[in-house]
Amino acid sequence: MNNKITLRDVDFSKWYTDVVMAAKLASYTNVKGCIAIEPNGYAIWEKMQEILDKKFKELGHVNVQMPMLIPENLLKKEQDLVEGFAPEVAWVTEGGKNKLEERHCIRPTSETMFSDYFASHVRSYKDLPLMYNQWCNVLRWEKETRPFLRSREFLWQEGHTIHETEEEAIKETKQMMDVYKWFHHEILAIPSITGLKTEKEKFAGAEFTLTNEALMYNGVSLQAGTSHYFGQKFSKAYNIKFQSKENKEEYVYQTSWGTATRMIGALIMVHGDDKGLVLPPRIAPKQVVIIPIGKDERVFELSNKLNKELNDNNIVTYIDTTDRTPGYKFAEAEVNGIPVRIEIGPRDLDNNKITFARRDTSEKVTIDLDQDLVEFTKDLLEKIQNNLYDKAVERRDALTFTATNMDEMKKILDIQPGFIHADWCGNPECEVKIKELKGCKSRCITEDALITGKCVCCGKEAKHHVIWGLQY
Repeated sequence: MNNKITLRDVDFSKWYTDVVMAAKLASYTNVKGCIAIEPNGYAIWEKMQEILDKKFKELGHVNVQMPMLIPENLLKKEQDLVEGFAPEVAWVTEGGKNKLEERHCIRPTSETMFSDYFASHVRSYKDLPLMYNQWCNVLRWEKETRPFLRSREFLWQEGHTIHETEEEAIKETKQMMDVYKWFHHEILAIPSITGLKTEKEKFAGAEFTLTNEALMYNGVSLQAGTSHYFGQKFSKAYNIKFQSKENKEEYVYQTSWGTATRMIGALIMVHGDDKGLVLPPRIAPKQVVIIPIGKDERVFELSNKLNKELNDNNIVTYIDTTDRTPGYKFAEAEVNGIPVRIEIGPRDLDNNKITFARRDTSEKVTIDLDQDLVEFTKDLLEKIQNNLYDKAVERRDALTFTATNMDEMKKILDIQPGFIHADWCGNPECEVKIKELKGCKSRCITEDALITGKCVCCGKEAKHHVIWGLQY
């Protein structure tokens, strides 16, 4: 292969783009700010969908589909939402050759349409809860774009639920944040942190927002899933009422939660290396590639036999039968992040052996064919999954700092960004002041104990322990 990838530690931004292109995850298009997600990238998204969708349904959610176009009058019913998304909204003003009587926005998010739907489909407490999820695309007119991380059109899932009581809705909000944290830790091998967004950073229209924050290799954080509690703000704006058990008319309590294809960007930036993409086995669409070497009939017989055995045992395996050199196939498997490569050649077979190569460490091991190859492969995939998580934890911890004043925070950001633990008084003015340090923003409020009890910015009594950092 002739994929030239910039060294990660030389130019991280260029390295990221090079990996996206070399691994054929996405490509640029003639639609400014929008990407074409290619088969390799979409396969990862499908795997994410498969795992998350199963989890959502286990928790009682069902999938629906709402319109992409939102009439302006509906959007304006919740003013915080309008103001929060106004800079990113794209408007449709004509249909065919005719100017529309009312302009419609292309959904940046779907609280509006779900609320409008709920208002006409709920009458009694017996109708509750409604627990819906939607897999769709949205459009936000981003000024600066980057494949997967920020594009104008992107794929995501958005859950929308309504409940009879505040207690149920808050439980749902927390439960779905736990799902996102589980998915990142157990499936993506990314050790994220969760916490509460500040008032300034919470979702427009929410009572509170919980967030899942992951740290990339370069020390910049990525918001990788949020869960919002709306209370009755939307239900009052859209008149979503029900008859209670006491025969009283009451407003529902509402939530929404979502994550997107930016998780693919997180996978690249947390696990990738100078050779390309590195995929944890539990999210890899293809876990094992078998590469036959030479024309010996024994090679093809064993390749086919092993391929069948592995797939029969739920290990997603394929044989690279393309008419290319073994070296090309090895490099392609590496840049595409295939967790395990099995090389089968006549020399090894003469000695009753085959070779396994790990993508995460580049280590090769030659094992005897008399071993249980299925169990060996399962064990190897599990070791790779755990190793990638452990390496990510080690990197995150190395880029986690503590600051007690603005000078310390500035020094950290000048040398190496990362997660910065620092106390905060709760005053938005201090939050704005901290943002002047290279755009450093609050990532989340955590339940960690206060370090000094003094605000990192103004020195007054602190109310919260906050993790700060730069963001994508």
